[in-house]
Amino acid sequence: MSGSEIRTATAAGAATVGAVPGLVPADTTEDVRSRGAGLATQVAVLPVGSFEQHGPYLPLATDTLVACAIAREIAGAYPVHLLPPVTIACSHEHAAWPGTVSISSVTLHAVVRDIAASLRRSGVEALVLVNGHGGNYVLGNAVQESSARGERMALFPAPEDWEAARERSGVVTSLLTDMHAGEIETSILLHAHPELVRPGFESADFTADDRRHLLTLGMSAYTDSGVIGRPSLGSAEKGKELLASLADSFGAYFSLLTSEDSGNTGSL
Repeated sequence: MSGSEIRTATAAGAATVGAVPGLVPADTTEDVRSRGAGLATQVAVLPVGSFEQHGPYLPLATDTLVACAIAREIAGAYPVHLLPPVTIACSHEHAAWPGTVSISSVTLHAVVRDIAASLRRSGVEALVLVNGHGGNYVLGNAVQESSARGERMALFPAPEDWEAARERSGVVTSLLTDMHAGEIETSILLHAHPELVRPGFESADFTADDRRHLLTLGMSAYTDSGVIGRPSLGSAEKGKELLASLADSFGAYFSLLTSEDSGNTGSL
């Protein structure tokens, strides 16, 4: 391919490429200082997503966008220090699809531990990992180990938080069935970033509830499209209620992390 052909092809593809505004907090150091004034324990919120396929209608950054939407909702309701997201994590089960990028669980664990240590040095004692990707299993281990060392860390949302949000928002699909690019993720993006949802989700429903060999075989053994769930049921209204419910659920985490005896509570 000649140079002019490459430039033409690149220009044609550029129309579908774009950044998402608002993912990086715009705080100044004085904003952080004033927000933390008077708080006995400062809490930081770290969105952790992924960069992996989400079918033909949701972007590769879906999990990061979901984690950021949840974290922004939390930051709007509680005096927390909102951090920029971790955008690439553990997506090895999606390796069969173009565009998916992963780092090792060891690397993700190290990144989280380094961020927590840096925050403590600056006076922020508690860290909440807002996880948008189910394959980031190592985050649970990171929280357990940090808690055992007497550090304040939590993983959010828990399955119970998602279940409460599902019921409140009217999401029909169960958490088992709504595994990937389904009703929940489509709803949150239809609310938070509707411009990023492409046509096709209305007819992309596909279920595979028995996924017992997922870790061994990967997602491609269970779906050709990359979708497992019922995205056709997604709506912006459900997405708004999902986020509102999760913000309410976060209150218990905030109270526990900022209580005087939270260092003895173990992992959350």
